[in-house]
Amino acid sequence: MEEELRDKRFWRRVLTKIRRNVHHDDAEDALHSAFLRLHRYRRDHCVDDNEAFLIRAARNVAIDGFRRQERFTQKDFDEICLELADSSPLQDEVFETRARLHYIQQCLDQLTPRTRQIFEMHRLDNLKYREIAERLGISQSAVEKHIAKAALFIGQWAKKRDA
Repeated sequence: MEEELRDKRFWRRVLTKIRRNVHHDDAEDALHSAFLRLHRYRRDHCVDDNEAFLIRAARNVAIDGFRRQERFTQKDFDEICLELADSSPLQDEVFETRARLHYIQQCLDQLTPRTRQIFEMHRLDNLKYREIAERLGISQSAVEKHIAKAALFIGQWAKKRDA
């Protein structure tokens, strides 16, 4: 029996029979997996017909693969990839963003407290001019002037930085 497993003709014959039972492209992989199963099985058991064992094991391997493939669709794969994807920013992006935030903080610190408060209410809290005016008890025109003042100052601040 051991000599049979060393014979190339034996392996060609087994592979040909496996190709009849499983997809042609998967036959060699199935045969390889079947051989591993045969090897493990023979440690504790006697095998009378290596060829029959290999063919049956190869079919089982192919069936198992088909079942796994049916359960694991492309959609499942895409979902797993999305779960594994790291959406956190890269280190250099974090550093650059922190530097920009520090720069903006310096700029906003130069505004008067009232102008800064109104600008932040508009830009950070997404409040409309009318809403800001109502909350602070000032006119909508005053809010517009504070926003314009902040925008002009920030624009000039940015030009100084770029120069």
